[in-house]
Amino acid sequence: MNIDLETIKPYLLPAAAAAFLLLRHFRFKLAGKKLPALAAAGAVFVDVRTPAEFAACNRPGSINIPLDEIAKQAKKLDKAKPVILCCASGARSGVAAGILKSMGFRQVTNAGPWQNTL
Repeated sequence: MNIDLETIKPYLLPAAAAAFLLLRHFRFKLAGKKLPALAAAGAVFVDVRTPAEFAACNRPGSINIPLDEIAKQAKKLDKAKPVILCCASGARSGVAAGILKSMGFRQVTNAGPWQNTL
C-alpha cells in the first residue's frame, strides 16, 4: 500500500498536536501519582502563576513565586527538598523546572496545572 504524502499532509499537524497533548496528559498524570510521596518527604509546592492568578485560586499551602521571579527567589527554596511546580497549564512550570534544575535543584517535578496538586 503506497500512501501519497500529499494525501496525508493535511492530517500531519493535527496528529502531531494530538500526540503532544496526549503525551503531556500522561506525563502530568504520572507526576500526579508521585505527589503524595513527595509531599510526605517535605516537598514545597510552588505556583509560578502571576500573583493575581494565585490569589484567585491555589493549592492550600503552596507558595507563589511568579515565573519571572523564580531565578531571583530560588534562594527561598531548599535544594535538599523536593520542589513541585505548577501553573495554569504546565508550560510556565516546565520553564521554571528547567531554571531550577540549571541552578542545582535535583528533585524538581512539573505537576502541570495547579489543580493536579490538589
